[in-house]
Amino acid sequence: MPFTAGEKIKVILGRRGITLADLAKRTGQSQPNISNKMSRDNFSEKELKEIAAVLDCTFETVFKMNDTGEEI
Repeated sequence: MPFTAGEKIKVILGRRGITLADLAKRTGQSQPNISNKMSRDNFSEKELKEIAAVLDCTFETVFKMNDTGEEI
């Protein structure tokens, strides 16, 4: 089963030695707000890109057509 975005963020936070409070501060959110988003896995694409930038990562979104393999 694939990881949710929140689970992926938790893994990266651990590897980077960054706390959820640090992430909240760096993204201009309150800790309770980002904690709620993590537990509900409720992020917009814009937020995920911002979080990726803060965590020195690249965030990519791809739609891949299964019948042709074309990425859009």
